[in-house]
Amino acid sequence: MRHKKKGRKFGREADHRHLMLKNLVISLITHGRITTTVAKAKEMRSLSERVIQYGKNGELHHRRLAFAVLKNHQLVKRLFDEIAPRYVNREGGYTRIIKTNYRRGDCAPMAIIELVEGEVVKKEKKENITAKDLA
Repeated sequence: MRHKKKGRKFGREADHRHLMLKNLVISLITHGRITTTVAKAKEMRSLSERVIQYGKNGELHHRRLAFAVLKNHQLVKRLFDEIAPRYVNREGGYTRIIKTNYRRGDCAPMAIIELVEGEVVKKEKKENITAKDLA
């Protein structure tokens, strides 16, 4: 019985599975959107949101934790400088999974996982101009 056992195994050993999920997160941070199977997308969502949360915290310890997953200094810099500031006002849910068609070879259900677009720059409030102001 699998009581209180979390996660999917994907028919792989633990090391292979962890590296596969890390590679998916690296691709997501690099490209912003990737296509994979629904099961892999659901499983990698928690890891990718955890890495983005590290970017929001922004301390040295969190940089090191993010580097442990991403294994690339340029990606960590991009995460902390570009991606994480978009989600300052957001409490979670940084990714979106969109189910698409089935893969041709084995009929596996496919999905697109992408980063949700957050606020990049706050827009200035426009003032209402009336006819009296123009005259």
